[in-house]
Amino acid sequence: MAFAAEGAGPRGYGRSVADVVLPVLDEAEALPWVLDRMPEGYHPIVVDNGSTDGSAEMAALLGAEVVVECQRGFGAASFTGLQAATADVVCFMDADGSLDPVELPVVADPVFDGQADLVVGSRRPDRGAWPWHAHAANVVLAWEVRRRTGLRLSDLGPMRAARRAELLSLGLLDRRFGWPLEMVLRAAASGWRIEEVPVAYRARSGRSKVTGTVRGTARTIRDMAAVLR
Repeated sequence: MAFAAEGAGPRGYGRSVADVVLPVLDEAEALPWVLDRMPEGYHPIVVDNGSTDGSAEMAALLGAEVVVECQRGFGAASFTGLQAATADVVCFMDADGSLDPVELPVVADPVFDGQADLVVGSRRPDRGAWPWHAHAANVVLAWEVRRRTGLRLSDLGPMRAARRAELLSLGLLDRRFGWPLEMVLRAAASGWRIEEVPVAYRARSGRSKVTGTVRGTARTIRDMAAVLR
């Protein structure tokens, strides 16, 4: 299902050079800031995953393309966004205001230039932006990825970029919070060139459904452990 605001078009996004998939669950507060900072040529695809705060309508009014994924789960929303994308290069990022869209070209440029097949944004957090339990879990998971693949990754960051056709060919199956990990593991197994670049990480708008709670972190660990198995 798609939304379109009458008389509203993309806010100066211009000709699309990359699609940006933004999985959303109740992010109406953060979306104006996120969409306003989208770089020229980066086309936002907001995937609403069951919001009750008017996130989808807000995104449409701000000129973003909006699609709906009824199956709950970060991976489900991300995959729906990937299927909706048409640009050769697709970026992914959280829409809660913790990541700055202005940095998307830093992540996408190595893909455009043919220097990498998958680029992951390694988060450099502001003070207090990354809860200790979520950061600790990420450190352990990144270590496990390094041990299994030999990749020099310090983070399984949500801001990333790759080519759409190649991503679809990976056959990603996880539809929950194991999606980012599965992408890296399958890409590594397929011989992709995987790079990491630093990106800023801010305190998000509102309360996180995942990293802001111990319960959410535990759920993420469970989903990623299933991918590792």
